[in-house]
Amino acid sequence: MPKVPHPFPELVSLLDALPEPHIVFDDQYRILAANAAYRSQLAGGKSVVGKTCYQVSHHYTVPCDQAGETCPLARSRESGGRERVMHLHHTPRGEEYVDIELTPLRDASGEVRYFVERMASLPIARDIDSRKKMVGRAPCFKRMLELVTRVAKSDATVLLEGESGSGKELVAQAIHDSSARAKGPFVAVDCSGIPETLFESELFGHERGAFTGASSARAGLVEAASGGTLFLDEVGEIPFAMQVKLLRLLESGTYRRVGATEVRRADIRVVSATHRPLRAMVTDGAFRADLYYRLNTFPIRVPSLRERREDIAALAQSLLTRVAPKRVLAPSTAALVLLERYDYPGNVRELRNLLERASLMCDGETIEPEHLPDELRGQSVGAAPDRSVPEVSLIERLPQLLAEHNGSRRSLAKALGISERTLYRRLSELGRLDGAPDAFSADSQIPASG
Repeated sequence: MPKVPHPFPELVSLLDALPEPHIVFDDQYRILAANAAYRSQLAGGKSVVGKTCYQVSHHYTVPCDQAGETCPLARSRESGGRERVMHLHHTPRGEEYVDIELTPLRDASGEVRYFVERMASLPIARDIDSRKKMVGRAPCFKRMLELVTRVAKSDATVLLEGESGSGKELVAQAIHDSSARAKGPFVAVDCSGIPETLFESELFGHERGAFTGASSARAGLVEAASGGTLFLDEVGEIPFAMQVKLLRLLESGTYRRVGATEVRRADIRVVSATHRPLRAMVTDGAFRADLYYRLNTFPIRVPSLRERREDIAALAQSLLTRVAPKRVLAPSTAALVLLERYDYPGNVRELRNLLERASLMCDGETIEPEHLPDELRGQSVGAAPDRSVPEVSLIERLPQLLAEHNGSRRSLAKALGISERTLYRRLSELGRLDGAPDAFSADSQIPASG
């Protein structure tokens, strides 16, 4: 085995004093140094020097860009500069999303000698997770999470766009929990549930005698969210007359209670959400253009469940622990096939309801097809193509199917309608990646290591 080179001791000493996890590695992916924070938080206190970064972080036998991931080292080679990506890493606590920032280090001649990675775990999301965290690993989920990570630390106004039931409030909560305002309140406002005549009073509060029935002064939701985040759900339902007052709040940071002359200053961060096409509403004159552009400072699209079918198995397991916390329930393979075929017009909310019903219908520990509603068993409405089936019911045939595609993972993944990373994971679970490197290439042969 070749001798592992050592980076500058001054660099290692500097990194060891930093609170964030850092590693140093060479262009062969070999880890040359890991600081105390990395060993403690991401390596269980063990030494990782001499191992490859993809072996430690992903349990892969090939670099992560050859397993369907976005590799920061490969991107840095192309750009020549710093790169930032998000990966799902193995940690002592299980799989966690990690925000990675890679910086190339050059010698006196300008050649890149080492790479330094700074990592930060994201407690807001995992593959299979607890009640308060988002669950997913699909590419579209990961792209959304990257945007959440980038905007969370700022006070920028965020607009979440997505179908009803897709989890927009959970994303808003994640933005709050990852922000500097995390210790402050998170106040959610359902804009569609407030009568137009009461909207201003609910949002800004009122003084005593401001209107009939106002027997005492009352603080509004803006004040309740002071120091934290105000989440305006279904912002497209805000009455047109109220939109100008909301715009004033966003632009000046000030407001007045109903019936008051005193101007109050708001200390809030605004996150809004909608399932309606706000841009089209602006064109039709149903929504103010100036308010739309102010809310749309940083748009994030929340994907529908049918766009992330590969997350349904993990979501189902997580949701079952919520709807039946005193039982150990799991869907059978046949039931999971049906769950992954369905289109979910109600998205994650509908999946939760289906599983809650199934848990009530099931007397044992395994949810079977007969415990699911007729629309899933018959697939008469909104049925998805059969391309989602092979990932579950035909998993044992993957090596055979791969051979039929001349060993190209990219070609097989496209044919199955799943991501290349998911295919790699399934093959890895079968133990079919070792010893047959020529059978698992993307478009060409991939070595088993290095």
